[in-house]
Amino acid sequence: MAGSVSGKVLETMDSGGYTYMRLATRGGETWAAVNPAKVKVGQTVTVENAIRMDGFQSGTLHRTFDHVVFGTLAGGASPTASAAGGATGTSGSGLAAGHPDASDPRVREMLAAQHAAAATEPVGSGDVKVSKAPGSEGHTVAETVAERASLKDKEIAVRGKVVKFLPGIMGRNWLHLRDGSGSPARKDNDLTVTTAQTAAVGDVVTVRGIVRIDRDFGSGYSYPVIIEDGRISK
Repeated sequence: MAGSVSGKVLETMDSGGYTYMRLATRGGETWAAVNPAKVKVGQTVTVENAIRMDGFQSGTLHRTFDHVVFGTLAGGASPTASAAGGATGTSGSGLAAGHPDASDPRVREMLAAQHAAAATEPVGSGDVKVSKAPGSEGHTVAETVAERASLKDKEIAVRGKVVKFLPGIMGRNWLHLRDGSGSPARKDNDLTVTTAQTAAVGDVVTVRGIVRIDRDFGSGYSYPVIIEDGRISK
């Protein structure tokens, strides 16, 4: 159910049974935490089974991360002794004790709440004005919401500004598009897209994908309209 995050290691540290890495990914910089591992600055790594946590407080580092992705290092060895000394406990997923478990309903509820908040208050969403995608497949965000019943299961193209990007949730990346059409009051100014690709907040992109309506992924992930399997181009 979880996804993966890849990037170049910019900074690394060991603490509390984790190796923390600041990664440069295609979607921007992010912190990631895995079981103790030998990684070097400049190395490119992939974190599998990635679960994003917002506002994570590390007691051993005495700091709060705005965002951190927990997971397992692809191709890494099994858990080793903690950097602080002694064996590191593991959960059923093989991750260090205390690691967020994607199968835990409480974690799923928290992630769903974070995702819902992102949908209503996306970053960089002010003063968006993007021209409509050309051709018969082109639709604005507001048109997609209004015409969702007739567009069901059809492929369309929507051009907009990426105002939020959430990697590796439920095995896919999620982004929110706005083009200046619609309004918050009518709830037709923001369109959610799932994709295997990455994008950076602030990018103006064209997304081509299949319109799905009344999609309920469980754990609070419910959408009256969404574009799935989106293909991103600039």
